[in-house]
Amino acid sequence: MNKIKETFIIGFALFSMFFGAGNLILPPSLGKNAGDTWFLVTIGFFLTAIIIPFLGILAHAKLQGSMYDFGKKVSPIFSYFYCVIVYLIAVVLPAPRTASVTHEMAVAPYFEIDSIITSLTYFSLVFIFALNRSKVLELLGKFLTPLIILILLTIIFIGILNPPEYMLDSKLATPFVNGILEGYQTFDAIGAIIVGGVLVISINFKKKASFKSKQLIIIKAGFIAGVGLLIIYAGLIFNGALFNSTFKEEATRSEILSSLSMQTLGNIGTSLLGILVALACFTTAVGIITGTADYFKSLFKNSSKAYFITALIGSILGVVMGQLDVQKIIVFATPTLRLIYPITIMLIILNVLPTKNISSMNFKIVTIITFIFSLPDFLQFFNKNILTSITNIIPFANNHLGWVLPAFISLALVSIYEYLQHKKRLT
Repeated sequence: MNKIKETFIIGFALFSMFFGAGNLILPPSLGKNAGDTWFLVTIGFFLTAIIIPFLGILAHAKLQGSMYDFGKKVSPIFSYFYCVIVYLIAVVLPAPRTASVTHEMAVAPYFEIDSIITSLTYFSLVFIFALNRSKVLELLGKFLTPLIILILLTIIFIGILNPPEYMLDSKLATPFVNGILEGYQTFDAIGAIIVGGVLVISINFKKKASFKSKQLIIIKAGFIAGVGLLIIYAGLIFNGALFNSTFKEEATRSEILSSLSMQTLGNIGTSLLGILVALACFTTAVGIITGTADYFKSLFKNSSKAYFITALIGSILGVVMGQLDVQKIIVFATPTLRLIYPITIMLIILNVLPTKNISSMNFKIVTIITFIFSLPDFLQFFNKNILTSITNIIPFANNHLGWVLPAFISLALVSIYEYLQHKKRLT
């Protein structure tokens, strides 16, 4: 196969594993609320939904292992617990959300079918794809992703060329911060360390190449996926802003996306959107279930039985949790993301930085500090008044970003300390 063609197929496959339910329904809703500040929102959204995930893929290119390798420098025990928690979150929240969105937008409008039937059919197909994982990259990259991108670009460009007469002003007090926090809900940073592992293993299945050549393929694929996400996200946010005067005030995220497709593509738009939603959600669910099964397979000495059982359990959990509506799943996800997302972001950054400059001590201290300063956000979701005396004095804490400065300051201080110690030993 031509090398350029192969790289694009892998890049498209990676894009499709990233691009799921949240990636579709979040940007237009964000644009609706952002109005004339859509550009600031977009930059914030890019940070957590594109740049950090791309760094996650770069880290995978450097490590070429599994998610376990991301946290092992903190400690092996921490890494095991971290991996189990992240995979559990992925299987219980974003994977079922793909089935919920598919039912709400691609099935319910056309057929009187109970959501349990949709989930059973949906995750049966996901399970079949997961068992045929050696063909996943080719099937996703060659066939499904180009169709997803084509439909999305059609909606975006028609919307830009035929906008309504006016745009409503922004409803957001801090649009940049809102963009950052909404980017959490895409699960893309967590997705990067899950589907990046799928990418590494799938490339190993397909070809026996040198570490360097595989590294180059992964980086190029990550870049292709990142550019694709950037164009689609920016287009959907901008369209949401352009059309915000046409949406109902209380419209849900799914209803905003449906309205946008109807206004740009007419009646045929609803049908095309249904196909788009089903494809985008399905590819992400396959990536999550496959990645989770890969990890538990590695825990049990590459046991095929462990892979099969994990994929089966993940699919069953998807059916059960898929009975919840999308909004409920998003609400359930929020406190968990406030705790696990900052740790994931810092682990990605630590693994991308040059190995000679980042020691095990840096991993330990930065992770502990990030956890401590993320804890108030997690607890305040359940009780807004808890720890307020502390969060009021922490920069950006009132914007749910109190962990940022402490994490990066601790990273800088430990790096300086270790540099001085190294210099002292040489003299």
